[in-house]
Amino acid sequence: MPTFPGNTGDVVTSAMWNGLPAFTVQTAKTADYTATSGDEYQQLVQMNKATAVAFKLPTDATYNFAIGTVITVLNIGAGTVTISAVTPGTTTVLSAGAVAASPTLAQYKTAACIKTAANAWYVVGSIA
Repeated sequence: MPTFPGNTGDVVTSAMWNGLPAFTVQTAKTADYTATSGDEYQQLVQMNKATAVAFKLPTDATYNFAIGTVITVLNIGAGTVTISAVTPGTTTVLSAGAVAASPTLAQYKTAACIKTAANAWYVVGSIA
């Protein structure tokens, strides 16, 4: 897999280009889950439960993801996934969902959680 940004004059091969959008698919989470180190960037966090389940974003005091971090969540289970903060009074989660601080994902829907500032996340994608 290539490392970007590259250097001036580097030649990007088709193998490098095809590797850019590739995800490492994690083992599906079957219970409530809080994001941890290693979930960011080209990782696909799968949630798989027949009933409602939660995906939580931690406070910076628990784990300080870098600003610009993206965590991608995919719901493969029949239960709805709710994305929210572990500590809503400290960590802000905003989205265009019906409840801005707790967007939900139906089965086969995905969302990107993007950290934009200290303890601040935006959730975009197939949210309700």
